[in-house]
Amino acid sequence: MQAPQGFARAAEARVFVGVHERQLDPKGRMALPASFRPRLEPRCYLSIGRDKCVDILTAEAFEEVARDAVEKVRRGEMDRNQQRALASNTFEVSVDAQGRINIDEKLRAYAGLTLNSRVVVSGSFDRAEIWDPTRHERISDEGLTQIAGTGL
Repeated sequence: MQAPQGFARAAEARVFVGVHERQLDPKGRMALPASFRPRLEPRCYLSIGRDKCVDILTAEAFEEVARDAVEKVRRGEMDRNQQRALASNTFEVSVDAQGRINIDEKLRAYAGLTLNSRVVVSGSFDRAEIWDPTRHERISDEGLTQIAGTGL
């Protein structure tokens, strides 16, 4: 099956798409969706995301974010304190043999994630996001309403 014009197939474009339900274990670990693992193994970065989620970024994507932040500070488009906040709230994590990552306590608190609870892992093209299920449903519904009103 061929992708619609203007859209690359996910495998070719290497994007993160789809929604996956997961469970945080008592140690704060979560299994990555199988379709996301090849891009994220052996290491990836977890960081504060917009709208109170946790971003999952490939090493290459995070290096680009870091370079962009440094350049924005140099150009006066970002405050150095914002750069520090981003750097100090980003964690390099290893993907274990079972395909799990450990979500740091700071990030869990930021995103409202609790141990032994459900989470939603959602693709967002250039990154994946980890959400509290209730927050994800609200944000997703808002986005669908906006798309319905304006189209893509």
